[in-house]
Amino acid sequence: MSATLTDRYIAATLRGVPAEAHDDVRNELTGSIADAVEARIEQGESPDVAERAALNELGDPAVLAAGLADRRLQLIGPRHYLTWLRLLRLLLAIVPASVAVLVALGYAISGADVGDIIAEGIVSGITAGLHVCVWTTLAFAVMDRLGAAGSPRWNVDRLPENRSTGRGLADLIAVAILMPVAAFAFVWDRYFGFIFLHGEAYPIWNPALWPWWMAAVFVLFAMAIVVQAVVFVRGRWTTRIAIVNTALQVMGASWFLTLLGRGELFNPEMLEVLMVESGVTSETLRVLAVVFGFFGVCAIAAGGIIDCWLKTARDARTA
Repeated sequence: MSATLTDRYIAATLRGVPAEAHDDVRNELTGSIADAVEARIEQGESPDVAERAALNELGDPAVLAAGLADRRLQLIGPRHYLTWLRLLRLLLAIVPASVAVLVALGYAISGADVGDIIAEGIVSGITAGLHVCVWTTLAFAVMDRLGAAGSPRWNVDRLPENRSTGRGLADLIAVAILMPVAAFAFVWDRYFGFIFLHGEAYPIWNPALWPWWMAAVFVLFAMAIVVQAVVFVRGRWTTRIAIVNTALQVMGASWFLTLLGRGELFNPEMLEVLMVESGVTSETLRVLAVVFGFFGVCAIAAGGIIDCWLKTARDARTA
């Protein structure tokens, strides 16, 4: 004897429900479907039509089972969606462009053709953007799942206090991710290198910078995270915080430009190999490094300083 539509619907629903709840769900569904079918029959529909219509009203059994099992059917729920969106936009505005510029600079220093420099920069930027999208989304999806169990139902008592337009959680997460990643990149470059020539790896940055010059960089990274944490806790930018942030931006730019101007930033052994490989003179390499480094560092530092002071002024008006 073939199963009825109701039997098939209940069986499909039970596949998404824990085994210990099968009996309760089966009894509840059987009763509710029977009542819905009976009501339609009383309105003049045939039993077959009434059964089909009642099941259609219940909808997809997989969706129904997810609701009964309190299982989420979205990758990132509304609790974290806006934070994910803000952080993703921020990272996409910074990371791909930075990677593209750094890769283009590396190819320019190695003496590559203009077409190769532009192409590799664009491809690297796109690849970095894809990685940002994938890993940021994955992190929030995991966080959403881990935070799903036992999360309290929303009510008016959970309404946040009025916050200013200053930096929030997304900015704090972005800095807390970018700074350790940058520190890890420095450490990786020191011990494994990023430039490979003839099967040998060469560090980009001058090994003589370790440990004290690099320690100063790591301190700046840590202080940048602390500044963003303070802004998030306070809920607004203040003049004092903006001054500290400006000082950090200036110190970071000064670190880079001082070593760049003294010719002590890049690994001399790597530069020597690149000169032999490409036939580019040391003076040409120096000019390229100074031009790209100066404008890149000044643009990043100026952007960070302008951004924090604009938000400070905006917060002062809304205080």
